[in-house]
Amino acid sequence: MKDFFNNWKLILLACLTLGLAPFFPEPHLWGKLKWIAGGAIGMTFKDWFDVVLHGLPFILLIRLIVKSLFRKEQPK
Repeated sequence: MKDFFNNWKLILLACLTLGLAPFFPEPHLWGKLKWIAGGAIGMTFKDWFDVVLHGLPFILLIRLIVKSLFRKEQPK
């Protein structure tokens, strides 16, 4: 399981599939974020869960980016 959370290819694939699906008329996550920015009026638990589900791959990607930026060199 640890390998999954540190695998760039799998995380990018998850971002492009689960993170953006369905693609038309706009990515689902983008629509939910616009809804939240508009005040989140009428959002139910299902909608918040949907934001977390579709946003998780991007959170994992940000985690990998930060981890790689602040990685300490391993002693030889």
